[in-house]
Order: sequence, then structure tokens, then C-alpha cells
Amino acid sequence: MVNSLFNWLLIGCLTILHPFYVSKIELNHNAKDKTVEVSIRVFTDDIELTLEKFSNTSLDIIHPKNPALIDSLLNKYLQAKLKINIDNQYQPMHYIGYEINRESIWIYLEIPTITKLKKVNINCNFLYEYQQEQINIFQVKANGKDKSYQLTNPNTHVVFEM
Repeated sequence: MVNSLFNWLLIGCLTILHPFYVSKIELNHNAKDKTVEVSIRVFTDDIELTLEKFSNTSLDIIHPKNPALIDSLLNKYLQAKLKINIDNQYQPMHYIGYEINRESIWIYLEIPTITKLKKVNINCNFLYEYQQEQINIFQVKANGKDKSYQLTNPNTHVVFEM
């Protein structure tokens, strides 16, 4: 119930209070497929302006002239800004893609071959160069547990014990 209320409030803030600089980053351990599914929700204009600054290229994420360029830039940016260490081992993320959902964008990545997940050590400075007020809300689901943490700029590190 608390998690549903939290998600409802977050979505309400995302749609009503912008400019409220927030992203939601979810890590879900899929024990059956032995993967960690990473989903990131962020305002489209925030990530678009950040990628423009990151790549020194003018972009339109909603109506891209070159979708492969958007995918490439999102992947490069996320690989540089989000580092995930699972059970004391750095884990490379595989970029899957993105989708537009009204004024926000969902970005999907995957970490393969994770049979167990006990400890997640995250280093993240996602969108910190865009806004000093940036907040990244993490939600990690594994082993029947669901934990959340708010990482506020300039803090870049959080650890989850599952």
C-alpha cells in the first residue's frame, strides 16, 4: 500500500510540479530470467537538454530524425552516469531502448546473468550537470523485498542490502 501511494505521489509530482527535477530508477531482479531489469523514468525535456549538452548536438527525442543516434547517446550517457555493482562485482548494463509516455520517457537496460542479488552498490550522477536540484529516486526489488532511496545532488552513492 505504501509503495502504491509513493508511486502515485511521484507520478503526481512528475506531471504537476515540473520544474521539479526528478528521475525514478528501478532495479528489478528477475530471478526466473537471471537478470536485473533497469527502468529509468525522466522528463523528456530534461534528458533531451542533457543529451544535447553531453553530445553538443541538437536533438528531438519525441520526433527523432535519427532514432539510432538517440539510442546511441542514451546508452553512452547512461554508461557514463550510472554504475551498478552487484555483490561486489561491477555489472555492465545492456541498453534495450526507450519509449515516450506523455511528458516523460522510459529508458530500459538489462544486466544479464544475475542468479542472486544480495547487495547493490550504486554510483549515479544522472542529470546532475543539468540541474543542481536533481533528485534520483531509486527503487530496488529483489528476494521479495522492495527498498527505496532518494539520492539528491551532489550525493552519488547508495547501497542496498537485500
